[in-house]
Amino acid sequence: MLDYFYGGQADLFSFYRLPKALFVDPRFRGISAEAKILYGLLLDRMGLSVKNGWMDDTGKVYIIFTTEEIMEALCCADNKATKLMKELEGCGLIERKRRGLGKPSLTYVKNFISEPSEPRIQSRENHDSGTVKNATAESLKSRGIKNNQNNTDLSDTDPFLSDVAAGTESEGKDDRTRYQEYFLRQFAFDSLVASCPDDEDMLREILELLVDTVCSKRRLIRIAGDDKPAEVVKAQLMKLNSDHLRFVLMCLKENTTLVRNMRQYLLAALYNAPLTMNNYYTARVQHDFKTG
Repeated sequence: MLDYFYGGQADLFSFYRLPKALFVDPRFRGISAEAKILYGLLLDRMGLSVKNGWMDDTGKVYIIFTTEEIMEALCCADNKATKLMKELEGCGLIERKRRGLGKPSLTYVKNFISEPSEPRIQSRENHDSGTVKNATAESLKSRGIKNNQNNTDLSDTDPFLSDVAAGTESEGKDDRTRYQEYFLRQFAFDSLVASCPDDEDMLREILELLVDTVCSKRRLIRIAGDDKPAEVVKAQLMKLNSDHLRFVLMCLKENTTLVRNMRQYLLAALYNAPLTMNNYYTARVQHDFKTG
């Protein structure tokens, strides 16, 4: 019989995170649950790619996730794994670059809240014409259908909002407003402030810092002294939830050294929170067990 969770033991384990937008954004309503789970696995693999420095010449992060790995992860057959990848590719959540010569394809996991710019939509046909040798007719067809859908979706809905809030209410909202609304929902911000009333000012400063960073037009963003591609930093910050913010607050309170640049210190702590939080709690629990 399985045991219960006690205290903070639930934080000892690693979890795959599924973005809420996949379930509330009208653009993704038609995607199967299995495809959404696969997207969560691909997002998780992005962390490994960042550590390995797997980026192309333009700074875009790619992953290598073979059909065999998908079959093993989801316990499914070859045709099912292929179907799920085509489903994600057809709706624009991933893009695959086929290399030929028996080499596995490079998979680019797309930002699920970003809006494609007009120039990219107009140049898609020209872009495809240069890669027709590496792409199947079916993939080109699905991408053409996706562009038509996006032209309609971008004029009628807001990808940052649920179907309740989408529509005319989103008109006139800039990227900063939409990102701010995304983080407010992602963190359940009002509930978070209610649970940490003494830290409200710090939480609001963190919120503004996150919005400033993801809206930055810089190609590189400095994190703990290293210049990282802006898209990598944004993707990492979009993974944050209320537990990560609580963790960062706790680290701030436990820090006893002088912080000369608070914004840089906070940004580094937020960027590293998804990578360090579970290990921190594991080490802390082991220490508590050892010391009684």
